[in-house]
Amino acid sequence: MWAYAEDAEWASAAGRCGPDGLIGRDAETTDLRAGLARNRLVTVTGAAGVGKSALAAAAVGGAGEAGPWARVIYVRCPGGGGPVAAGALAARLAEVVLGPRDAAGRRTVGAGAVPDARPSARTSGARTKARPAFTDLVSALRTTGRVLLLLDDADAVRTECAGLVQRLLMDVPGVRVLVTCRQALGLGEERVLRLAPLAAEAAVELFLARARATAPGFRAEGAEAAAVDRICRVLEGVPLAVELAAGQLDREPSAWALADRLERDQCWLAAPGPALHRHRSLRSAVGSAYLLCDRPERAVWSRSSVFRGAFTEPTAAYLCAGAGVAPHQVSACLARLAAAGVLETLDEPGGLRPPRYRMTRAARDFGTERLHAAGEFTVAVERHVLHHRRLAEVAEHLWYAGEQRQAARLVRDNAADLTALVEYAARPDAPAAQVKAALATVADLWFWWTAHDHGEEGRAHLARLLPRHETDDHLAARARWLAAWLNAPGDPATARAQLGQVWTAAVLAGDDALIGRVAHVQGVLAWERGDARTAADCFRQAADTVPAFAPGGPAPAVSLAALAVAQARTSPGAAGRSARRALSSPGVRDDAWATALARYARAYTDHHQGHTSRAWHRAHRALATLDTRTPLPGTPDSPDLPAVRASLRRLLADIESPRTPRAARPTVPAPRTDTPAASRTSSRAERRLRGFT
Repeated sequence: MWAYAEDAEWASAAGRCGPDGLIGRDAETTDLRAGLARNRLVTVTGAAGVGKSALAAAAVGGAGEAGPWARVIYVRCPGGGGPVAAGALAARLAEVVLGPRDAAGRRTVGAGAVPDARPSARTSGARTKARPAFTDLVSALRTTGRVLLLLDDADAVRTECAGLVQRLLMDVPGVRVLVTCRQALGLGEERVLRLAPLAAEAAVELFLARARATAPGFRAEGAEAAAVDRICRVLEGVPLAVELAAGQLDREPSAWALADRLERDQCWLAAPGPALHRHRSLRSAVGSAYLLCDRPERAVWSRSSVFRGAFTEPTAAYLCAGAGVAPHQVSACLARLAAAGVLETLDEPGGLRPPRYRMTRAARDFGTERLHAAGEFTVAVERHVLHHRRLAEVAEHLWYAGEQRQAARLVRDNAADLTALVEYAARPDAPAAQVKAALATVADLWFWWTAHDHGEEGRAHLARLLPRHETDDHLAARARWLAAWLNAPGDPATARAQLGQVWTAAVLAGDDALIGRVAHVQGVLAWERGDARTAADCFRQAADTVPAFAPGGPAPAVSLAALAVAQARTSPGAAGRSARRALSSPGVRDDAWATALARYARAYTDHHQGHTSRAWHRAHRALATLDTRTPLPGTPDSPDLPAVRASLRRLLADIESPRTPRAARPTVPAPRTDTPAASRTSSRAERRLRGFT
C-alpha cells in the first residue's frame, strides 16, 4: 500500500517502467527486491541517468503486498540544484510523514493532527516555525507499522541522510530504508547495489520502444538498424540518454543524422515531458553532479575532459594542476569523481598496474563545455598534445630496446587519446606546433600501424595531417614515406607519387636509412605488379642501405626476409642464404617482429624447396613462440603480432593439406587497409608478400 507519496515526482520515476517492468533490468530488479527482503538499508548507486529512481520504482511497485512492509513512504530529497541548508532532509521528511502545517502550526496526518513538541519561537514580533522534534517523526513511523522509506536522489543531502537514516534504523525497528544516490552512504548495515548502464541489446530495445511512441513510422531495418546500434553505443547504454535520443527521431532527417550529431556532442539532448527537472535534459542530469563538486573537483573534471580514453593519476596531475589546483589534490579529486560516477575505474585498486580512469561520455561532453566557458580549452589541449608526443617517443624507444610488447601495450592503452591528438591538430585553428607534434607522433608509431595491423587508421591520420604541415622538412619526408608504405597495398599510384617526393628529400639530406626504406616500399610496389626480379633488387638495396639500429622504420632484417621470399621461386639457394642472413643480422634478437618475419621466410623457402618436414617444424616452432608468448632461448619477449601468427597458420595449413597447392607467394599480409578488394589490381597471390612491408 502506498502512502504519503509525492505523486508528481514519483510518477516521473514510476512512469519510466513499462507494463512488464524496466527493459534490461530484470536481474537488477530481482537483486534489489532480494536485498530489501534481507536488509533494512539498501542504497542504489550509479552515474547520472543510469536509472536509479526507475529501478527503485520497479522493484518496490512490483513487490506490492509481497514485500516485508505494509506501507511505502516516498520522499524526494531536496537539493536538485546544488548544496542545501542543514536540516533540509529532516524538514522534507517531516512534511511528508507528519503532514503540512495548519493555521495553528499543527501538522496533519490523515484525519488527525499531531502538534509540535516544541513551541513556536518568536523573533522581532514575527512568528518563526520551529523544526518538529525527532521524537514526533519516530512516533509517527512507529504507529505506521512495517514501513519502507524510499529516499530518492539523496546526493545533495548525503551526509545528513546518513545520520538521519542511522538514527531511524536504531529507533524504529519496523522501518526499512531504500536510498538512491550516486554514492553509498557508508553505513555498516548498508547493502549497496551498483547500477551499470544497459547492455547493448537492452539499450537498443529501449531505444526502439521509445521510438515507436515518438516516430510511429520508424523501422529499424538495414542501415537504420546499424544507426540505432551506433546511437546506443555512443550513448554508452545510459537509459536516460537513450530515451531522450529516441525522442529526437522526429526532429532529425534520419537515424544516421542523429548518430552523427551525438558523436559530436550529446548534452543537448532534452525533452519537455518529465516532471523532474533532472530528467528533462542530459545536461541537467550531469550538471546536478557538477554543482555538488567543490572548485578543485570541478577544475579536474573539466580539464580531464580532453582525454578520450583511459588515463592515470600522474597524467591527470600533469594536465590538471595549476590555476587553483595543486598536484597533490588531483588524486583525491579523481577518487571523489569516480565515487560519484563521473569517472570509471578500469584497473583493480591495489593491482600491479597503477589505477586508470575513464570519463563517461556524457560527463566528458559536459566537462568540455565547462572547459570552453572557463577559457582553458587551449591550454588543456596543449598539455594533452605535449604529453602524448612524449608518450610516442617513449614507445618508439621501447620498440628499439627490445621491449616491443611493452611498446605495443603502451600505444594500445592510449590509442583513443592518440586519435584525439590527431583530431585536435586537425582543427582549423590549431597552431602549427600542434600539427607538427601530431605528425611526428604518427611517424614515430610506424610499428603500430604496420606490425600490429592498424594500417588504415595510420593512413587516415596521415591524410589529415600532411596537408596541414606546410613545411617541406625531414619530418614531412618521413611522414610521406610512411604514407606510401601504408598506401602500397591498396593505392599504388598514390604510393608512387609520395615516394617521388620523399626520394629527393632523402638524397639531399644524406639520410641512408630513409633512402633504403624508400627502396623497400618500391620493392613492395614491384611485387604488387608481379615483377619479382625488380622487387628482389629493391629489397636487396634496402637491406644493404639501411644502417643497423637506425630508428624511424623497420630493421634491415625485414628487407632481407622479404628478399628471401622474392627469391624463393627463381633462386632457391639465394633465398635460403637471405633468410639465414636475416636471422643473423645485428640486433635481430632484440627485434621480435623482424625475428618472426625471418623465421617465417625461412620456413617458406624450405617449403618451396620441398623440405616439407623441416619447414613444418620451423613454422610450428615460430608459431608456438607467438601463441604461448614464451620466448625462445636468446630471443626477446614476443609482442602481439596477429598478422604474422595468421600467416604461419596458413603456411602450416599449406604444408599439412596434400590437396592444397603449394603457395607461390608467402601469406604474411601488409599493413591492413579497408580499401575494397575490387579496387586493387593485384591478385590474391600477389598480395601475400605484404607482411614484409
